[in-house]
Amino acid sequence: MVDLNDRITINLEQCGGRPCIRGMRIRVIDILELYASGLSAQEILEEMPDLEMEDLRAALRYAARRLDHPIIAVYNLA
Repeated sequence: MVDLNDRITINLEQCGGRPCIRGMRIRVIDILELYASGLSAQEILEEMPDLEMEDLRAALRYAARRLDHPIIAVYNLA
């Protein structure tokens, strides 16, 4: 299992505080956009040789956790 704390870093002085990979200037969104463009994990690793497979898994897990949150609806029962 990928430990997100080891792989995903947020520094307000870097990339506008956006989540990055291991303190590098490679943002999580950069990896997601490469996947969305149709690149495979291997192609992304070839494109960005500083990355490791665990970084790609961490980016996907981070995005999934950021999107998976409950929405609390308040209903007016009056």
